[in-house]
Amino acid sequence: MKSEAEPDFPTFPPPSERDLPPGRHLLLKEHLMTEIRQSEAQTSGAQTSGAPGTREPAQRRRKQWLRPALVAGAVAAAVAAGVLVASPFGSESAQAGPPSKETVKMLEAIADAAKRSPAPKNVRDDQFVYIKSKVAYSSDEGLDPLHQREHWQSVDGRHTGLLHEPRNDHDNVPMKPELPLSSSDSNYRNLEKLPTDPVNMLDWLNKVADEDSNGKPFVVVGDITREALMPPEQAAALYLAAAKIPGVKLVDDAVDAAGRHGVAIAHEDDGERTELIFDKKTKAYLGERTVLTEDKPYAEEGELMASTAVLERKVVDKAGQRP
Repeated sequence: MKSEAEPDFPTFPPPSERDLPPGRHLLLKEHLMTEIRQSEAQTSGAQTSGAPGTREPAQRRRKQWLRPALVAGAVAAAVAAGVLVASPFGSESAQAGPPSKETVKMLEAIADAAKRSPAPKNVRDDQFVYIKSKVAYSSDEGLDPLHQREHWQSVDGRHTGLLHEPRNDHDNVPMKPELPLSSSDSNYRNLEKLPTDPVNMLDWLNKVADEDSNGKPFVVVGDITREALMPPEQAAALYLAAAKIPGVKLVDDAVDAAGRHGVAIAHEDDGERTELIFDKKTKAYLGERTVLTEDKPYAEEGELMASTAVLERKVVDKAGQRP
């Protein structure tokens, strides 16, 4: 039961497209979860005094992995509202061979750099991981203009975070925690508990993928890398585990949303290639992009479906505070 009143949430218009490009599914889920929370907040407010409140599902960041129950709830709400949504996960991956020696070598270098990176000191449970990024996702009108996105994620996952992305109608939207926490949540405290060896990390990736990402462990790797703060030991294990995922490939040159060139670790699935981009010298994570590798009803082969760049990643004291 909530101990204090939570702020109301803004209402967003429902999306009108039935068949959405991959990048828009992630934003759609945020809209859906926001509307669900607003609806439940209104229902809870209409209850008589003393009646048990309705626990509101958390609006997940783009894209912290959504558990199947939350996805099902979002789709059910969309159907009830007359909105039909295509599956965001796509079909199963085709059979792929092991990564090449060059790919493994690059991931080992990325893992070594991650392990040597300084860990934040004296992190408190009531603090927040602030991530500022530049993003663009495809829509029915093509690739959206690049715009800024800011996200404040609770260190322990139990405090209300914040999402500020006015371009997509997320103007300082509170991100309430969903309790009890899941073992797949990407808050810093949970990531500290993950394995520090690649074998057990790969087991964990496969487990989470089976539950939340339609059996695609590379999706989970991208989720953690994109918008979370990973402890150095776990980050190293994550990239070494990625070197064991079938179909992972090396792309010699890729450009993030900020125009920075880097080397990419890529994986192709269901006609699209996702590239995690790292600085060629420091091996630090830069951003991500998704490119179609075959024609789709909504776009042609070679089109850019998503482009991101992480500009800043720091620990701050309050949601809404900037470093």
